[in-house]
Amino acid sequence: MAKVESFTFNPFQENTYLVYDETGECLIFDPGCSNKQEEAKLLTFIEEKKLRPVRLINTHCHIDHILGNAFIANEFDLGLEIHQEELQVLNQGPVVADMYGIGYTNHSPQPSRFIEVGELIEFGQTKLSALFTPGHSPASLSFYCSEDNFLIAGDVLFYQSIGRTDLPGGDFDTLADSIRTQIYSLPDAVIVYPGHGPKTRVGYEKMNNPFVKP
Repeated sequence: MAKVESFTFNPFQENTYLVYDETGECLIFDPGCSNKQEEAKLLTFIEEKKLRPVRLINTHCHIDHILGNAFIANEFDLGLEIHQEELQVLNQGPVVADMYGIGYTNHSPQPSRFIEVGELIEFGQTKLSALFTPGHSPASLSFYCSEDNFLIAGDVLFYQSIGRTDLPGGDFDTLADSIRTQIYSLPDAVIVYPGHGPKTRVGYEKMNNPFVKP
């Protein structure tokens, strides 16, 4: 059975996720660690749980989700995996970091491979399906584990909120369609792990989210 551990990092209070199972293998999603203390916190958990990171994945490539990419890639000798249409966002990282006044000297590596929509992301005994959920960014992916009933949602859907759509490549209608067709179509009990804030459930958001109704 897969477990999900979250860490809140950097000035944007971004959620970094480790997904691991009984084999000890784990995925690292959206490492946002931006300083030595945050890096140490992530490493300590991995070491204490005796985990072996096997894949590094970005749901999307906004600056707050990629700050720790280089650290994780170098520490565990992992290639970065993203959707191909997020490459333009990834490469804007240094410009965006300067705009926000954020230190970003250790730039993210380029992707080693691109994730296809519908692809099964496998590790240990666990499989997650890559769902195409654009709107907050040009080609954001969410990752659904049907067996263990959870979704790594990036910045698509939050607790009683949604991802902002005023950034380059964002579009409200596209985001709303992604939420309705890709997330609200999942079972109500599915736990949603968002890129910011607390976890929620699909059924709760269908009933209570003020921005996107089913």
